[in-house]
Amino acid sequence: MTDILALIPARGGSKGIPRKNIREFAGYPLIAWSIAAAKRSSLVTRVIVSTDDEEIAAVAREWGAETPFLRPDELAQDKTTDLPVFEHALKWLEDVEGYRPEIVVQLRPTSPIRPQTMVDDAIQILLNHKDADCVRGVVPAAQNPFKMWRFNGEGKPLAQLLEVEGIAEPYNAPRQILPPVYWQTGHIDAIRETTIVNKRSLTGDVIYPLLIDSKYTVDIDTLADWAKYEALVYSGLEMVSPGASRRPMPDTVKLIICDFDGVVTDNLVITDQDGKESVVASRSDSMHIKKLREMGIEVMILSSEPNPVVMARAKKMGVEAIHNVGMQDKGRVMREVLEQKNVKAEHVIYLGNDLNDLPCFEIAGWSVAVADAYPEVIRAADYVLTKTGGHGAIRELCELILKNVVTT
Repeated sequence: MTDILALIPARGGSKGIPRKNIREFAGYPLIAWSIAAAKRSSLVTRVIVSTDDEEIAAVAREWGAETPFLRPDELAQDKTTDLPVFEHALKWLEDVEGYRPEIVVQLRPTSPIRPQTMVDDAIQILLNHKDADCVRGVVPAAQNPFKMWRFNGEGKPLAQLLEVEGIAEPYNAPRQILPPVYWQTGHIDAIRETTIVNKRSLTGDVIYPLLIDSKYTVDIDTLADWAKYEALVYSGLEMVSPGASRRPMPDTVKLIICDFDGVVTDNLVITDQDGKESVVASRSDSMHIKKLREMGIEVMILSSEPNPVVMARAKKMGVEAIHNVGMQDKGRVMREVLEQKNVKAEHVIYLGNDLNDLPCFEIAGWSVAVADAYPEVIRAADYVLTKTGGHGAIRELCELILKNVVTT
């Protein structure tokens, strides 16, 4: 059996996004996505995270990776390249354990969204081509370098960057007649151990491509990238995930069931000196309910809250409500509602925020969490909204449904 090591580099000193590698990305630590890709592979035999940081190491172990060593500080600087990190790991493993893998797979945490067979596909290409030093993931380039220029300074002429045989002015040519070009991604490199040790390179001389669909092109550098690519996770794109696969929105929706506290409200309560409670809700959440009803989509509230404020707010919104449901009974009551209304579970969307909503998530055809839901709820959700409870979350969900569903 071929020893194949997945090595995930994750230093602790990220400047652009502090603590990036263990920050929650779509409900899971960022590093967990790369660990999951390695562990789901049928060919990888060992998964190791190379880090200088004890906290990152602990999170990596929690998600199933080994951390047999800590990387020296001098190999965890802003300008540290990948090669010495991999040389250090391989030397430590050989010196301490006598372990030498034949193939090393690099999985960078900053490219977390990967096709389900990507890791095995790259390894198999390397195994099939004895002349290959490395396999590198590539996508079609968004910009064509034949239309690029060298800048020599203001007041000086531009210089053509690349020439194409048979085309005098490639920068004026239609893109379709120019040679196709590809951009390397951070998703994966599958490298022979001898390429790293003997050639002192992470690519060597003979590099084979693994062509990746451009919709998986993800490289997280900024917080704006973070939000953008979290949305891609919830889009229904098939990918390797640390948890269960997320389901797409049903084509047909008949019923939306919402929790109350933390969904209709902001999960806070105002209590006066007489013990009377008030809550905060968003008027905008009622905006599309009438239109949904006209389309045959009903909206209702299912709440554990005993306070009559639930019924009062539901009446104002123009929706049905059931409240004072036992904390452990929401799933049972939801099933009873579906039976009474003769609605199939696969045509139901449930919107929640807390642990007692999880039984309803398991029943609904599509489970949705507000942006400030508890971590366990975000992990379990098929989709996470950008709005928090009590601040337009229901409106956001309604607009999403109006844009996407079939109601007949």
